Amino acid sequence: MSKPDFAAMTRSQFRQYILEHREDDEAFSIYVERFKNPDAKVYPPPKSLDDPEIDIILREHLEQRHNPA
Repeated sequence: MSKPDFAAMTRSQFRQYILEHREDDEAFSIYVERFKNPDAKVYPPPKSLDDPEIDIILREHLEQRHNPA
């Protein structure tokens, strides 16, 4: 069976393909590479749930969601 043309798929079509073909590691890798945001912030894992940085990170995230640039 031949693979679909991933370059021609929209993000939602590609996502649906990934969900229906979870064993297709190549497609998943292409999807992640194609749709990753180069400006995305990467946060370190918290040391514990009591880590005060969690509150800061969550507040920043909520503010960004409520006030998109």
